[in-house]
Amino acid sequence: MQLVEYPDAEMMMMDLADTLASELENCLLSHDHASFAVPGGTTPGPIFDSLCAADLDWARVHVLLTDERWVPETSDRSNTRLLRERLLVDRAAAATYVPLYAESGSPEEKLPELAAALAPELPVSVMLLGMGADMHTASIFPGADQLEHALHGEDHLVAMRAPGAPEPRITLSAKVLKEAMSRHLVIVGGQKREALERARHLPPGEAPVAAILNGTTVHWAER
Repeated sequence: MQLVEYPDAEMMMMDLADTLASELENCLLSHDHASFAVPGGTTPGPIFDSLCAADLDWARVHVLLTDERWVPETSDRSNTRLLRERLLVDRAAAATYVPLYAESGSPEEKLPELAAALAPELPVSVMLLGMGADMHTASIFPGADQLEHALHGEDHLVAMRAPGAPEPRITLSAKVLKEAMSRHLVIVGGQKREALERARHLPPGEAPVAAILNGTTVHWAER
């Protein structure tokens, strides 16, 4: 794990957007397309606001989420909605979006279809992850019903239900997260820094983010 500390979150978000754009550009020099996996939630929004204007061949970038809540795109809880409002705009509107949601009563019904669409994007070229104060990453939560499968199974996608999560989730498995060609984790605040330090000394079953720290660049600002 490499830890990069920043004077403030605003600078971190801008610098990280530049880093991600540079890595995508380098990938496109030697590949037909680049796959770019990103988290939902509130933290990455400012990164998306900068990154969407990057001078990239966005038509060759395939964007996907690291995880999605099983809600329609019209919901305020939808990570897809966040991406369409803040990343897949400006120059990045030309990117191809690879969804992790399809209209259905449960994620299990659509897992085979979504996994088939995901397969050509693997291994992920550039990955951005977040982390919760409970040390979850993507939707791999402590105490989740499919935690062991998500951490140790061979499937690329896992349907997940967890205490404190109001709706079912679908998440990239730890296998996919660990196989990404480049992986970044962004966190803000003292609480999450403390959680990160705890996770470094805990097994993934207690701190799922521990499964991906090896080889990850962690970006942190106090506020």
